Amino acid sequence: MPAKVVLHVGFHKTGTSTVQNLLRTNRALLKPNLAMRLKPQMTDLLHATRGYSTWRDKISLAKVARRFDLLLQDLPGMPRRTLVISAEELSGHMPGRGDLADYSAAPELARIYVEWVQRYFPACEVAIYASTRDPENWLRSAYWEHVKSSSMTLDFTDFVARYGHAADLDGVVDDIAAAVPCRVFRARLEAAQTLRLGPAQPLLDLCNVPPETLARIMPPPVANAALDQSVLQALLEANRTYTDRDARKAAKQAILARAQGTDR
Repeated sequence: MPAKVVLHVGFHKTGTSTVQNLLRTNRALLKPNLAMRLKPQMTDLLHATRGYSTWRDKISLAKVARRFDLLLQDLPGMPRRTLVISAEELSGHMPGRGDLADYSAAPELARIYVEWVQRYFPACEVAIYASTRDPENWLRSAYWEHVKSSSMTLDFTDFVARYGHAADLDGVVDDIAAAVPCRVFRARLEAAQTLRLGPAQPLLDLCNVPPETLARIMPPPVANAALDQSVLQALLEANRTYTDRDARKAAKQAILARAQGTDR
């Protein structure tokens, strides 16, 4: 049985990729203190969580419960270590496409996770951790992520008018806290960026990683950093210009290749 279970449930565009990269690259160093499950170890579960956030039906939620059960069944022995399960999709899709307007699925998903962890490890401390972000900063980051990775053609003003309420991440954390029988922790990205290990620091502290181990970890590079504004505008223009999916994809790949200097 683990000494503690920490569920890092989100959110998108709050430094989660940077955190997960640090966990992955320091897995061996952290192993005496930390067992981890990251996105590659739970693809089926995350497919189900995204489905539930879209459809919000009992069948989709049952799939989440079953697949989280299977994830816990497959865990190795980890006495005296903290288990951290980290993926922003544990709270479902990132809001901002079609009818998926917010993170309102997150509290019910969190309730399922805590319920199953307590079934497997009834004497174990369980905690939920969520990274948040200033609403305006989050909206801009989420908007441009949708422009980059989807066919979004909305301008930013229209995006905010339609999805602006999704940026209240602290409100979502409050709703999660009201739904689960365990402690819920949060840290805002803007504050965490001043720490030596950036947005990973609050999570590692919550996981009780010893100071001497933390001192051996190199500060992580920023993952999934924002693109230059001219590149983002070019991607938006490609979305608006190319109606054919393959042509649009090729045009956007060319824009990104030029921006990254890989088109030579």
